[in-house]
Amino acid sequence: MSDLSAPTENIMRMAPVIPVLVIDDVAHAVPIAQALVAGGLPVLEVTLRTPCALEAIREMKQVEGAVVGAGTVLNPKDLEAALKVGSEFIVSPGLTKKLGKAAIEAKVPLLPGTANASDIMTGLDLGFTRFKFFPAVASGGIAALKAIGGPFGGVKFCPTGGISLETAPDWLALDAVICVGGSWIVPKGPPDTAGIEAAARAARELAR
Repeated sequence: MSDLSAPTENIMRMAPVIPVLVIDDVAHAVPIAQALVAGGLPVLEVTLRTPCALEAIREMKQVEGAVVGAGTVLNPKDLEAALKVGSEFIVSPGLTKKLGKAAIEAKVPLLPGTANASDIMTGLDLGFTRFKFFPAVASGGIAALKAIGGPFGGVKFCPTGGISLETAPDWLALDAVICVGGSWIVPKGPPDTAGIEAAARAARELAR
């Protein structure tokens, strides 16, 4: 593992599932974060897919025990905006050299998205060895990850996209997988905090 990827792996190993969050109302941010942390999932990925996402990150940072990062970061401009509100890590659906270099310069953990061998090789050239496999199910599922990851013995993944509580254990059983990303834990709409905490506890119990 490269020194560059060590901080990213530390975050990946904090829980077997990283909740992937789409926050439509900033008022929901703190209750959701509190429920997830109480349920044992401290690492929170807030996707930059809504107008209030950056403010939601700022609000969630106030929750004790929460490690909050930005997802759907597409370019250095997104990266800069995410860092300004206190994002502690960055997740992207893909990888460009510009984004990778910007993350290295900012000294922020980056989990870049990959879906094929070329993506992984681009990441390796930049010094990354920890990747998001996305979209996991649509890209061919477990068989595809085994085939794509096979030539890269030191590379580890966080598969995300189409994974559920029922299928997560199959992914987590792979040697190349450290954790998975999950959107199932927090459904859309006003947060049912008790339900979110229960879903987080169930996810926390998944074997790695």
